Amino acid sequence: MTGPSPLLEFFKRGEVARDVRLQAARGALAPRAHEQLGILVLLLDDGDEEIRATATQTLDRIPQGALSRFLARADAPAALREFFAGRGIQPAESAAADGSATGDDDAPLVVAADDADDDIGADENETADSVTQRLAKMTFPQRLKAAVKGTREMRLILIRDPNKMIAAAVLSSPKLSEPEVESISRMANVSEDVLRSIAMNRSWTKNYSVVVGLTKNPKTPLGLSMNLMQRLADRDLTQLSVDRNVPEALRVAARKRLSNTSRG
Repeated sequence: MTGPSPLLEFFKRGEVARDVRLQAARGALAPRAHEQLGILVLLLDDGDEEIRATATQTLDRIPQGALSRFLARADAPAALREFFAGRGIQPAESAAADGSATGDDDAPLVVAADDADDDIGADENETADSVTQRLAKMTFPQRLKAAVKGTREMRLILIRDPNKMIAAAVLSSPKLSEPEVESISRMANVSEDVLRSIAMNRSWTKNYSVVVGLTKNPKTPLGLSMNLMQRLADRDLTQLSVDRNVPEALRVAARKRLSNTSRG
């Protein structure tokens, strides 16, 4: 995941309840590797003694070799490299040299020993309505866990959750696929924060369908739509220039760009 971590930002701002912080400290809330490590390091300075101790124990359970390989990744944050260097853990030279640390494997580096996913997965024959009903009965920590570790159906429901942290957790899920991001980019019933997070992620916006979805989505902040519009092909620019669902300023900008292109 190349871009800001929406879930990590909640922890940095101190907007996370104690039960969720404790869940994350145990490794039970398992987002992508760099987010998990970032959260665990933050929790080492938590005001709650139990959370600090639990985060320390969880970090100590991560094999040093796995940490070294992660730190050798091109997308490993410099702050994490510096933190673990202070603990005597350096990036694995072989991984950095052979190019294997590409960042494609975003699985968490550690999970809670007693963490079971049996209550999260859905039956193949379960309908969308029954999934919705099951999610409605979950506590907040359970919905947060479902957002990260649940099924595709759960993610497409929870991305629309009114609680911004739940939606952020969906975007942090290692299970989130590119086709799902394409679908979410076109949704007009998700929050602006969700669309902004997608637009700020360079990996996702390499996908032209995501760029088109965000640009044509009336909920995308206008400034982002204007920037993304510069990457549209003439066919999509033409459609955008007459699309009554987007702001007039965006339609006008699309027409101007088409006019400049035809003159050039």
